[in-house]
Amino acid sequence: MERVWWLLPMLLALVVGGLAPLAGTLLLVQRRLFLANLVSHAVLPGLAIALALRLDPGVGGVVSGVAGALLAERFSGAERPGQGGDEAVLNTVLAGFLGLGVLLIPLLHIRVDLEAVLFGDLLAATPLDLVRSLLALLAMLLLLGLRYRHYVYVGVDPLGAASAGLPVRRLRLLLTLVTAFTVVSAMTAVGVVLVIGLMGAPALLALPGALSLRQALARAALIGTLISGSGFLLAIQPMVNLPPGPMIGVLCLVLLPLASQRRRRLAAGR
Repeated sequence: MERVWWLLPMLLALVVGGLAPLAGTLLLVQRRLFLANLVSHAVLPGLAIALALRLDPGVGGVVSGVAGALLAERFSGAERPGQGGDEAVLNTVLAGFLGLGVLLIPLLHIRVDLEAVLFGDLLAATPLDLVRSLLALLAMLLLLGLRYRHYVYVGVDPLGAASAGLPVRRLRLLLTLVTAFTVVSAMTAVGVVLVIGLMGAPALLALPGALSLRQALARAALIGTLISGSGFLLAIQPMVNLPPGPMIGVLCLVLLPLASQRRRRLAAGR
């Protein structure tokens, strides 16, 4: 029986499409979605070092991404949201880690397809990529299953959650870790740049009108799965024949007017 060549990339697109919006929704509720953008760029130095040491690049990417996030939170005053210099710190760390990653590639004499890392290459997906994405999805589901109520509280009232004795710092660290794992697992599908759209756009459409965080998460995952699968199928059509990752990113952009219209409709109905 002839191998269905598109089955593996399609499965990866669907898994990543459902996974990324889960992390994005949690971060958006906590007003920390920019952290995902930082993590997605901060994984590059870890990827380069892991490749030079002939280790799993995914492990290096997760370690580097979490390190970048911790550094940014250390200097931005994460416990005091709204401070004027926070965005400047986040952008500086993002640029610094991205620059370091680019510099390490020639310094360590390694070969890295930067275009594939940044924008994905679904058609080159391997079974290991799918396994990594499934493990990241499992980690996210376990986090939600064990800490769902805590994340609801932190999202609604972080100061109240801290006063009530919840381990807010630990909860944020766990979410940062799973976010880094999500970004690395989505690297083959949409790249470390375009994954931000897949995290943010479905969450923007899912949150308005949601009766609970659980409902918003389910909506976002469904929307992300549809967008990711549709983008892949559209991109591989003979008359189109375009890279799937950027196509998925463009479809995420199309969601913005829909999200804005939904918010206006809900506001008018109040």
